[in-house]
Amino acid sequence: MSSGRPLEFDPDAALGAAMRLFWAQGYKATSMQGLLDGMGIARSSFYQAFRGKRQIFLRAIDRYRENLVAELRAGLAASGSGLAFLRDTLDSVAEDARRGDGRMGCLVFNSAAEFGQRDPGMAAEISMSIDAFASVFSEAVRRAQRDGEIDPHKDPELLGRHVVCAMSGLRTLAKAGATPEELAKLAELAAAALR
Repeated sequence: MSSGRPLEFDPDAALGAAMRLFWAQGYKATSMQGLLDGMGIARSSFYQAFRGKRQIFLRAIDRYRENLVAELRAGLAASGSGLAFLRDTLDSVAEDARRGDGRMGCLVFNSAAEFGQRDPGMAAEISMSIDAFASVFSEAVRRAQRDGEIDPHKDPELLGRHVVCAMSGLRTLAKAGATPEELAKLAELAAAALR
């Protein structure tokens, strides 16, 4: 950030507001004016703190990844079972859809669909997020293997990515309007493939 007038807003809260806007609308559909209005800041303050739309989007992806990985790690630490944690994580998509807050999908998966490989910088950020999620799930698989819940001959890295793939599909189906009951059945199938 350049020296000059001090910021007259909370950059952390503004970043959180931007993250929610990108999550709800996507990158392209979020206009600069929409960002400014949603963040409640002036254009000059925005550029002083965040430099541009692309830069704040990348920071929003970082924030989303950090928050979700911390939430997943806390859930795994609190769980008595690696397999139960993985099942609960998959089941949470159906529960989120039942409450209505799961219909936005996942910021990372939404962004992967929006950008694909057209933008190498965005693709790298998205890939880093997916790898971070898979790492937590692979850790849960290894724990479940040590506890005899999952076949020890199965590849924990591959199963971790299987959970990411299942989560992506479930979140996308939730966003498309699948019923919580359908999502719960699909989550059960995805969890059964882990054993």
